[in-house]
Amino acid sequence: MLQDGFWDDRRKAQALINEANHNNDLIKRMNGLDKSISDALALLADLKDENDQEMVMLVEEEYRQIAREFEDFEIGVLLSHPYDQYNAILELHPGAGGTESQDWALMLYRMYCRYAALKGFKVTLLDMLDGEEAGIKSCSMLVEGDMAYGYLKGEKGVHRLVRISPFDAGGRRHTSFASVDVMPEFNDDIQIDIRPEDIEVETHRASGAGGQHINKTDSAVRIIHKPTGIVTTCQSERSQIQNRERAMNMLKSKLYQRYIEEQEAKLAAIKGEQKKIEWGSQIRSYVFCPYTLVKDHRTNYSENNVDKVMNGEIDEFIYAYLKSMISE
Repeated sequence: MLQDGFWDDRRKAQALINEANHNNDLIKRMNGLDKSISDALALLADLKDENDQEMVMLVEEEYRQIAREFEDFEIGVLLSHPYDQYNAILELHPGAGGTESQDWALMLYRMYCRYAALKGFKVTLLDMLDGEEAGIKSCSMLVEGDMAYGYLKGEKGVHRLVRISPFDAGGRRHTSFASVDVMPEFNDDIQIDIRPEDIEVETHRASGAGGQHINKTDSAVRIIHKPTGIVTTCQSERSQIQNRERAMNMLKSKLYQRYIEEQEAKLAAIKGEQKKIEWGSQIRSYVFCPYTLVKDHRTNYSENNVDKVMNGEIDEFIYAYLKSMISE
């Protein structure tokens, strides 16, 4: 299915250029940090001989600026994987629990949209299936921006919510689950042999917002890959041809991600590593009641301000995950 030389010469050259540019940028930032630290040390040496409050404030501001620059540099180093520079495709699926979990999946969708807005990323809704009462049954979204996949890759997993249910007349506490899948958008960067007889293409009328044309034509496309059972759907574009192209690109990304995960699983088996990938192994818990806490179970990083997190301020969780991957 995956051709041995999946990078053609042009794509491979471009990848090498991108990597070289990224490394050159890191070197420039490292040199800039080195100069800033030297300047700050010189100011600090002057303070030993003078009791100048204005100079103290200047050194403190220099320190804060250096700390910000170092954090940016550190994230740049952490995002050095070949796929980190790609756009990201996110898929959200509610767990068992009907309306409760479907509403939780919609809350996560909004959280990631707000995060993308804060980062200056562009979000395109590829497909969404609404729940009967509230929330969503499934959702696919494309996040476009510099290092989008690198930032979002750690969000893959099961997310757990604990709250007083707004759908429970008795005001009882409920626990809900939703899964988030994240993959890089490869587009034409990989050559995967998908035989026509291995796929089944279905068309139907798109649902939801998108203009009058969207409900008058069978523009939405659903592709089923028979050998693996992988399904991709797109209804965001105006024409069936465009939706088919996007759905095929999503299928390629999923197939390649599957290939990567199989290789990593083989390597983990050789190393003797055992990692559970199951519904109960949530990566993060969001507790709204009886106390407020969002905790990542992989890094133990936590935040008490739940509203802040749900408004898209998840950078600290992402940074903590990226740093943990380096230390492993």
